[in-house]
Amino acid sequence: MKLFKIPAVIALSLFAAACSQQSEPEPVYVEPEPVYDKYGNPV
Repeated sequence: MKLFKIPAVIALSLFAAACSQQSEPEPVYVEPEPVYDKYGNPV
């Protein structure tokens, strides 16, 4: 049973280290849609 625990602990620690090193994605800036009057001209 001890032989199974050692690789499991190593695998979990490597997985946790890989997850913690990922950078957060940059926020996506949403631009508002242009507004048009009743003739189709941009306001």
